Order: sequence, then C-alpha cells, then structure tokens
Amino acid sequence: MRIEDVGSEIVDSAIAVHRALGPGLLESAYQVCLAHELGTRGMRVACEHPLPVSYNGLRIDAGYRVDMLVEERVIVENKAVARLLPIHEAQLLTYLRLSGCWLGYLLNWNTVRMKDGIRRMVHGLPPVE
Repeated sequence: MRIEDVGSEIVDSAIAVHRALGPGLLESAYQVCLAHELGTRGMRVACEHPLPVSYNGLRIDAGYRVDMLVEERVIVENKAVARLLPIHEAQLLTYLRLSGCWLGYLLNWNTVRMKDGIRRMVHGLPPVE
C-alpha cells in the first residue's frame, strides 16, 4: 500500500471515530478507537510504540513512545487540547526525525469538526515508491 493511501485511511478513520464519539473525551479513548477502526480496515497499528533516542553513538531507551505507528511508516500523535501549539508540531517533527519516518499526523480530537484538528506533517523527502 502506498504511503499516501495509508495517510488517507488515517484521515478517513479519524473523521469516522470523531463523528461517532464527538469531542470532550481523553486522547487515550480516541487512540483505542482509532486503532480499532484502522484495524477493521486492514491496517497494522502499533500503539505506544517505543522510540529510542540516539546521540553520538549512544542509544538511550528513555521511555519515549509514539502514540501510534501505522503500517510501520506513518506516525500519529493524538491530542485532546483547546488548540494545537507549536510544541506539539515540534514533538511530531522530532519523532519523525528520530524514527526515520517521513509522514506523520497530529490529531486534535477536541474540535467541533475533526477536519479542523488534523495536521499533516512531513520531515525530509519521501522515498520513491
């Protein structure tokens, strides 16, 4: 499956979950439901996927985890906040850089319309598929 198709499934699934649940829940509830929705669509999802930090030949298992890794290529970070802040974007970009993934989605579930809470982010150039 092309990575852009994975991204489309993530967006469609997030909208479906948000339509069913609405805003106001904890991000953990949305994460479980999104993982379930993606799974019903045949997608492989790893929740709370470990992310080690490497520095100058040193590997640090400091307990960092990405909320969701979809199809081993796309990172999803879930938030349930009044508004997304630059630090949320910086966090996702750092996770993309550290993981070697280039595509990620920042999802803010605390919006009236889910499409207003979706940020697609890219780090680096995508590989040729």
